[in-house]
Amino acid sequence: MANIEKFEDIESWKLAREITKLIYEVTSRASFGKDFALTNQIRRASISVLSNIAEGFERGSDREFHRFLTIAKGSCGEVRVNCM
Repeated sequence: MANIEKFEDIESWKLAREITKLIYEVTSRASFGKDFALTNQIRRASISVLSNIAEGFERGSDREFHRFLTIAKGSCGEVRVNCM
């Protein structure tokens, strides 16, 4: 966590935020929006990525941050598989 003072400065968090915005945009379209369960799952998984990066950083230790990044990576996989 060298020289980063807040999670909002982490590049992966910024990218995850942009992807989450795109996911909300895409899942709001009529063609996608009819499957409410899938829409909810993809949205929640994308938010999980953001949340886990932030929570891990706020824990204040490299070990905890790594642990939460691993969880965020799992959520990335969930988003990818549901967008195929």
